[in-house]
Amino acid sequence: MIILFSDFGLEGPYIGQVKAVLHLKAPETVVIDLFADAPVYNPKASAYLLGAYAKGFPQGSIFLSIVDPGVGSARRALVIRIADQWYVGPDNGLAEFLMRWQKGAIEAWEILWKPENCSASFHGRDVFSPVAARLAVGDTPDLDKHEQDFRRIDSNTIRRPDWPDDLAKIIYFDRFGNAMTGIRAEVMKEGQTLRIDDYMFPVAQTFTDVDSGDMFCYANANGLMEIAVNKGRAKDIQGLTIGKGISIN
Repeated sequence: MIILFSDFGLEGPYIGQVKAVLHLKAPETVVIDLFADAPVYNPKASAYLLGAYAKGFPQGSIFLSIVDPGVGSARRALVIRIADQWYVGPDNGLAEFLMRWQKGAIEAWEILWKPENCSASFHGRDVFSPVAARLAVGDTPDLDKHEQDFRRIDSNTIRRPDWPDDLAKIIYFDRFGNAMTGIRAEVMKEGQTLRIDDYMFPVAQTFTDVDSGDMFCYANANGLMEIAVNKGRAKDIQGLTIGKGISIN
């Protein structure tokens, strides 16, 4: 399957054009919409989401990942094999936590191929989608015939070792107004809480453990700490924005 992860949004033509390419070039492949509203222009915040939500997808999955504010620049286009899964997308750190949290050997290639009349601003449609479709039908970059299309590179050159394992910031708001953080639930110790400015968010297991209107935090279903308001919207709390810093107390 091909898993779509992007900041394109559902409005406008972009996701539809990407899916049209995938259907034309790999018509038998299942395409899954994971995120169309990843943090806009923010590969770092998006990388934590992608790493967390990639867990549980089967071997052979292809993550077509496009949060690409540097599109058209000198940034490289990549294919990465992490154990038995694939990443297709820009070289801007977006795949860092796929590589860090998914166990297995890592191989990487720079995509040299471009179609005729490739746009400068929509590599998601013109470069990354065709390459993801090629992977889906078994046309992988390790085949000898692809020396002109792909160049094997040292995977260490695409890593972001300075990015912390846990990002103590808000990285995403879901449609319910809950605020996902880049903090893995597994690093929280018993008795600790999250704090933003003067707001304290005690840990609860789920929504019904607190009263209606109460603020709290919990380990979400994909292993990230999430800030919520029972029957309310954390997004509406003054000062809570993407990138807002969080302390663990």
